[in-house]
Amino acid sequence: MSEPSPPTASLAPAAVAASKAQPPQSHAGKKAFAGKKPKKRPAFRIFEDIPKSGFLATAALSFVVMLTVWSALSYGGLMNPVFMPTPDKVFRTFFDQLGTSAYWHQIGISVFRVMAGFVLACVVAIPIGLFAGTYRHAEAFVEPPMEFIRYMPAVAFIPLIMVWAGIGESAKVLLIFIGCFFQMVLMVSADTRLVSKDLVQASFTLGASRWQAIQTVIIPAVQPRLLTTMRLMLGWAWTYLVVAELIAVNSGLGYTIMKAQRFLNTEQIFVGIIVLGLIGLISDRIFAFLSRRLFPWA
Repeated sequence: MSEPSPPTASLAPAAVAASKAQPPQSHAGKKAFAGKKPKKRPAFRIFEDIPKSGFLATAALSFVVMLTVWSALSYGGLMNPVFMPTPDKVFRTFFDQLGTSAYWHQIGISVFRVMAGFVLACVVAIPIGLFAGTYRHAEAFVEPPMEFIRYMPAVAFIPLIMVWAGIGESAKVLLIFIGCFFQMVLMVSADTRLVSKDLVQASFTLGASRWQAIQTVIIPAVQPRLLTTMRLMLGWAWTYLVVAELIAVNSGLGYTIMKAQRFLNTEQIFVGIIVLGLIGLISDRIFAFLSRRLFPWA
């Protein structure tokens, strides 16, 4: 008994006939297809990653543009030098100020005030935010007053702070704390609610208690977002520093800026602003480094 031929053998004549039936492609069509160039990828693509070198070059370009605009306004005489000093004058003042121990003392005082208010806000706000984000009853109890108070400007609390804490260092720390606390509670609560409910249910399936689910699932899952929230709130703490140093002070970067303003030393005002920006940028980069090292999966 002979074996049946494979299906490909029976289909081969039909395939040959079909190929003969197709009209041959014209020479002009082949030439047009061969001469068609692939589309060039656009420079700006949504959510597209770029090389690190390209990112750094673009970031440096942004500072160059800012310096160019500043130079054009000051050297070109478009602005009064009393209000817009030239970059070289500001940079000379910058290095002169940083060459004195007195200015570093002012920087140290401001850093202490910011970190004290920020750390105090983190210690109090993070547990409350975790509690409000985990339980709906806690959310209903905590978030409405936080939403109400967070729209009140921190400057409005200065008279009360002076009554409560006087005009010492505690008043400056308390103002920075108030500026950060209410926002941080709401942001931590929102971060906590983003934790996957499936992970929590899986922990219950494995026999975990409520506290064990919070300790082993919710807290580790929220840590990357929590670090990002702290990074943002530290920037807010620096913005409240100058406001805090308006309360009967004779030290700090905010004080040096206000003192320079009284005597129209605009270059010293620029120096104070630049120093604040540099300190904020350094602290921001530290948080970014910690985020990459501690939570590389995020």
